Amino acid sequence: MADVLAFGLTEKELIEGCIAGNRQCQEIFYKFYSPKMFAICLRYSSDYHSSEDILQEGFIKVFNNIDRYRGEGSFEGWVKRIFINTAIEHYRKSVNHKGHQEIEKAYFQSINEIAIDNLATQDLLKLIQKLSPGYRMVFNLYVIEGFAHREIAEKLGISEGTSKSQLARARSLLKNMLKNYKVNEKQS
Repeated sequence: MADVLAFGLTEKELIEGCIAGNRQCQEIFYKFYSPKMFAICLRYSSDYHSSEDILQEGFIKVFNNIDRYRGEGSFEGWVKRIFINTAIEHYRKSVNHKGHQEIEKAYFQSINEIAIDNLATQDLLKLIQKLSPGYRMVFNLYVIEGFAHREIAEKLGISEGTSKSQLARARSLLKNMLKNYKVNEKQS
């Protein structure tokens, strides 16, 4: 938190200031964490506007619950968890899960790592945002956040098999998008 220290505050002082409702501390907190948390919001949403909504809701939750941070583990990790859970709640509100089907055997294909290395972060983010909400949620939780299928199933209210099949489908779709991206890039 070098930026916060530049304001003459330690992480602990900043947290205490936010708990006390100090607007200046809240503003510093927001300026420091919003770029990182907005990146998370963008990964989990389908568009910029939804990302802004998730960011707003996430900061409200952080400020309303900051006094519950027990000092165990990384504070940034605690904040990040709130934003991931806020994105999941946003997803649950906007998606009807009745259409999910169980697929016992899923064929997993890895994404071409070379193609990913050649993509700019923004380009990859745009491809992920093109995934349907269910595929995008599972992909982000599994690949980026490192959750197990059991945990994803619990968080999203789906079965482990559905989580696995949605991940497989997301990977397949991303692989096809990457192939098309490479073809379009060569033609440009």
